[in-house]
Amino acid sequence: MGDIISTGLAVLAVALTGVALFALAVGNFTAAGMSFLSMSLVIYMRETRRQEDTAE
Repeated sequence: MGDIISTGLAVLAVALTGVALFALAVGNFTAAGMSFLSMSLVIYMRETRRQEDTAE
């Protein structure tokens, strides 16, 4: 089950990167910044979840 969640979070991070790059291309810098911020939080949650799973 942990692998599914980790994979889902990785897909979400890639999707947020795409949204951020699109927002940069059209000039919506606020949306791009929020997408990049959200992406970094998703990556953080994914990595901390993986460390907790391997510790057990």
